[in-house]
Amino acid sequence: MTGFDVVVVGSVNRDYVCRVDVLPAPGETVLGGEASVGSGGKGGNQAVAASLLGARTALVARVGRDDDGRALATDLAAAWVDTTEMAATSARTGMAFVMVDAHGENSIVVAPGANLLLEAATTARAVRERLSSTGVLVVQAEIPEAAFDAAVRAAGQVGARAVVNLAPYRPVPAEVLALCDPLVVNESEASGLLGREVRGREEATRAARELSGRARSVVVTIGAAGAIVACGDQVDHVPAQVSQVVDTTGAGDAFTGALAAALSAGIGLVDAARVGVRAGSYAVARPGAQASFPRGSELGLGSLHKRG
Repeated sequence: MTGFDVVVVGSVNRDYVCRVDVLPAPGETVLGGEASVGSGGKGGNQAVAASLLGARTALVARVGRDDDGRALATDLAAAWVDTTEMAATSARTGMAFVMVDAHGENSIVVAPGANLLLEAATTARAVRERLSSTGVLVVQAEIPEAAFDAAVRAAGQVGARAVVNLAPYRPVPAEVLALCDPLVVNESEASGLLGREVRGREEATRAARELSGRARSVVVTIGAAGAIVACGDQVDHVPAQVSQVVDTTGAGDAFTGALAAALSAGIGLVDAARVGVRAGSYAVARPGAQASFPRGSELGLGSLHKRG
């Protein structure tokens, strides 16, 4: 199938999660509580978030020929994500080791595994073949730099919109940054781009305004305060809904995937950010990453496309 609404290029990991009262300090051992296994990785998470809101979504990724890779494929298929371009490799599937404290905050270590085998040439080919000119590319920085850059450039070649989540932060060529529409960063990632600390709504607004001169549009997420959206001379604050925080794992991915799904349905950037904020707020009130993501009906939206 070609002409997907959303094509995600990114990482997929099997998440190994343990609940703890307090995250351990360096050198400290703590006893944990409930342990669980689930599907994650920024690419997989964002693909599921977009697909659950009805966007026809394809994922370009790499897994291992192991039980974790097969489990990821099963969970993605259950969320209607096309995994034709999620190839199995000789490396083991990426793993994430997640600790979640009593306040829902997390600490995560990722062993990338097969994610590091995503190649630039095959990534560019997959994006050109599967992304429609009216579709949306989503990419994050948990994959090799060459594949990341190739994905963004390929979206530009087919005239599609590139939603670039620069997480985790790393330097990006100016010509790639200029194609981001929007560039999605949190306060920490904005700090890396600007070379100064960005914290709080006022500084995030300044950062969004400044970064909008380097990208086509910018979204700076500010946690419980929502997001700042900048496009040209217009800067808007999108407040978050109040939620009881259970687990923040994957909340940023819920935001980005929902934002992309809304953009692919023709919704304007500010309103798409509102959809993203609602998805993120929904996710933090529930445990897990993909397991916490909403369908359109659960946000009172119905389906943005044909499903939800």
